[in-house]
Amino acid sequence: MTESPLDESPYDVLGVDRSVSDAQLRRAYRRRARQTHPDLGGSAALFNAVQLAWEHVGTPEARAQYDKRSSARPASAADTDEADHVWSTGRTQSTQRDSRPKARMYGHPGGRARDRFTTLMREWVGRGTEPIDIYDEALIRRAPTEIRHSLADALAEEATARALGELGMGYTVWHGVATDRGSDRWVVDADAAASDTRKIDHVVLGPSGLFAVQSEDWGAPARVRRADLISEALGKGEKPMHALATRAKAVARAARVTFTALVIVLPDEALDAAITALGRNRGIASFAVQRSVVGHFLRTGVPDATRPAGTDMFEVRTRLQNSIHLV
Repeated sequence: MTESPLDESPYDVLGVDRSVSDAQLRRAYRRRARQTHPDLGGSAALFNAVQLAWEHVGTPEARAQYDKRSSARPASAADTDEADHVWSTGRTQSTQRDSRPKARMYGHPGGRARDRFTTLMREWVGRGTEPIDIYDEALIRRAPTEIRHSLADALAEEATARALGELGMGYTVWHGVATDRGSDRWVVDADAAASDTRKIDHVVLGPSGLFAVQSEDWGAPARVRRADLISEALGKGEKPMHALATRAKAVARAARVTFTALVIVLPDEALDAAITALGRNRGIASFAVQRSVVGHFLRTGVPDATRPAGTDMFEVRTRLQNSIHLV
């Protein structure tokens, strides 16, 4: 039961409305536990989801805490601790100043996905006279998958960007890098959904190499198949790592650089291992990495990979800076 917009709430998992009594909630839990128990023909994954849902709302204290947290309006950091936010508007700022040197960063991580979420949500609910909190959890839970996915995309990119900022002053990061379609013309489609499939979420350059990084949250676990990732949440035939390799090749060709590795970052619970090597895609080493260790992975780099010297890194950064276009 993570805090992704693509996840069901504990009440959804148990099949009840959030207004039911504690006794009704307990009966629903027992019914769902029987229905999903592997020994009774159910699914182990669903059974585990039921148990986790019950941990969140199974006692009056836990339920009150969950309801309070999920109904909190994410207005600003001054109103509530960021840890209490179910979903952030992306506009909050920490009240404690961190004086450590940060990575040099360009672009707006998650900005395109945020814009798309805002547009789709307002179109879905309608533009009435009453102000609407588009980040209200109950509203988002009812929204179509496309809308929830756009918010999940934004949150995934923002979470990765925070980790990348902590890499330090030796690193440069470009967020939302546009890629082309095999021509000399850089493409940023008018349709945000189409353009999101034509960008690299983060290009990272540092002492450990040059990385193309894609931040994802598919709302379901992922596993390896033939040097790529598959998930029940992906469409048939989708190859996310192969797609990232194609986009990275476009950037590499335009800037005359070579990528050290391709990285897809997923929520920790979506991957069995912290770092999973997927082999090579279009000649580039490929990895699936849990979100909590992406900073460590990029600092450590790929074993036996060539690392850029100081002057080489300056040249690569200059080429990227002169050729990269941001969405």
